[in-house]
Amino acid sequence: MANHKSALKRVRANEKKRVLNKYQHKTTRNAIRDLRAEENKAEAAKRLPEVMAMIDKLAKKNIIHSNKASNLKSKLTVHVNGL
Repeated sequence: MANHKSALKRVRANEKKRVLNKYQHKTTRNAIRDLRAEENKAEAAKRLPEVMAMIDKLAKKNIIHSNKASNLKSKLTVHVNGL
């Protein structure tokens, strides 16, 4: 266990950030899943910018890699355009 007050504070801060990152990542994955399951092209096209913004936020915070974000956005765009 940590020996310094600053190290203990860092442990607490890291845990808070881990929980928040996990929540944001899971929420984005659920939004992607729902978008892929969407059958109506108009609804999917309306949802697409919201999901892309969520993916961009994850990439900006380094929760996911920027290349993964690009791949996800590309595949979702192709999926929506193919509906």
